[in-house]
Amino acid sequence: MLDLKFIRENPDTVKKGLASKGVAFDLDAFLSLDAERRSMLKEAEELKAKRNEANNLIVRLKKEGKGADEVISEMKAVSQKIGVLDHKVGEIDKKFAGLALSIPNMPLPDVPVSKGPEGNKVVRTWGEPKRLDFKPKDHLDLAIALGWVSMEAGSKITGAGFPVYKGMGARLERALINFMLDLHVSKHGYTEVWPPAIVNRASMKGTGQIPKMEGDMYALVADEGEEKGSHFLIPTAEVPVTNFHRDDILEEKDLPVKYAAYSPCFRKEAGSYGKDTRGLSRVHQFDKIEMVKFVKPETSGGELESLVRDAEDVLQALELPYRVLLLGSGDMSFAAAKCYDLEVWAPGTQKWFEVSSCSVFTDFQARRMNIRYRDSKTRKLEYVHTLNGSGVALARTVLCLLENFQTPDGKIDFPKALKPYLGL
Repeated sequence: MLDLKFIRENPDTVKKGLASKGVAFDLDAFLSLDAERRSMLKEAEELKAKRNEANNLIVRLKKEGKGADEVISEMKAVSQKIGVLDHKVGEIDKKFAGLALSIPNMPLPDVPVSKGPEGNKVVRTWGEPKRLDFKPKDHLDLAIALGWVSMEAGSKITGAGFPVYKGMGARLERALINFMLDLHVSKHGYTEVWPPAIVNRASMKGTGQIPKMEGDMYALVADEGEEKGSHFLIPTAEVPVTNFHRDDILEEKDLPVKYAAYSPCFRKEAGSYGKDTRGLSRVHQFDKIEMVKFVKPETSGGELESLVRDAEDVLQALELPYRVLLLGSGDMSFAAAKCYDLEVWAPGTQKWFEVSSCSVFTDFQARRMNIRYRDSKTRKLEYVHTLNGSGVALARTVLCLLENFQTPDGKIDFPKALKPYLGL
């Protein structure tokens, strides 16, 4: 969440940020509610101070053998008023907290202002999109012909959007997971973690998935008696891994802290109507390697650029042509302050597919999760900046590998870096 002091002192800046992200939020009403709450708190504190003084006076009067009935009667009225104010403040606090969680992060100054994807800018490319000297097939036709993927089996078992990988298809998933984790750990210096695939509601709030994106998540009832939505299947390992340090105080000398995690991911894709959903392009369950960083505020800009390069290393090793997009404000996530997407070209489908999204959240998530570090000089506690990025998402990476490395006879000649992991 945003610093409340920042919102109070910079309402025009926040209004511009809300508009740039396309979020309708009545900031004036929010600030009015904040002013009302602060006024009531001040009045209640003043009355409590008055009551404390009166209690001391009552004790003194009784010791002196004097009557204190008038003071006691007056304090009963004061106590009643304090009770009314505390109740009203409590009601406002509930409403206020919900509203505060609905305010998105503000885009950084160098983020293009846009209403949607039309504002995204290609900042660099790597490799040339392949032009095969034969008519290429799309990934689903290839996968079905090879017996590597079955959408029908997944649909029978669970429903649409849950692919089943078989034989070399299953082996490919496992090979990619191992290859990417090895790269991030040995070359990029991340610590590997294996997180839970189910998180509680507080964890989802902490990273900003809810309340904004709750409709896209698979809500669960973890224990008898709990309401639906007490727990969720994770949409990405970002959620459990970032919450690993919820309420923690890190030491400055230990920063940056860098984790790489494999996890299955579950998303309803409620807003995908009308989008390309063929095959592996948009599914409800997929595997992904996630990179998460906790860094000092002054280093977060550079850490974002290195995060993107770590994801690019995966694609370069896999010999997949890609482009890096700086997202416009209207296409960024609720919690992101700046975001790059990596898109890979698929010659069979003739489209670019996003396989990684790398974001910096400044202190937005850290405030929601109370993640701080101790300055080594001042010993003061400051909020860390958090970052995460896909390193990378497998379903679409498999799609792109199949289409880019297909041969005229319908087989797949995998890139050199991956062959040892496949036993080839």
